[in-house]
Amino acid sequence: MAADRYCRHRVDSRGTKELDTDAATESPSSKELVSTQPLVSVVDDDESVRESLPDLLQMLGFRAESFSSAEEFLESDAVGRTQCLILDVSMPGMSGPELQRKLRGRGATIPIIFITAHADDGERLGLLEQGAIECLFKPFSEADLLAALDAALRTPP
Repeated sequence: MAADRYCRHRVDSRGTKELDTDAATESPSSKELVSTQPLVSVVDDDESVRESLPDLLQMLGFRAESFSSAEEFLESDAVGRTQCLILDVSMPGMSGPELQRKLRGRGATIPIIFITAHADDGERLGLLEQGAIECLFKPFSEADLLAALDAALRTPP
């Protein structure tokens, strides 16, 4: 079962996680993992999210980095390496939607999954209309997160 940690998973139409049987079953080297695993960056002002969500992402086979603010993310070298951004909607300073606009203004085409503690369907629809891949309400399930990640990583830049 240890090899399962290094295998890709896919989500079927019902949101069920299944092992991708085309993935390698042997543990790749650390160098191979770094170069093949997608980098998912998490931007959230909530420390518990910044600690737990990257751990979950790594267990699911992704590389993950976390940032406490939109400004911290923008100042990092992760912007150019990030293949999916999980972004809190409401944060002190620059909000998630403001970061999305700033990235778009710079020509960055990072797929964004918004997360929010405020279950507001109107806000969710607005974020989706502005180009977000998904907007998940906290707490969200692993299956919902996997489905959103699958959609984000299949989206051409």
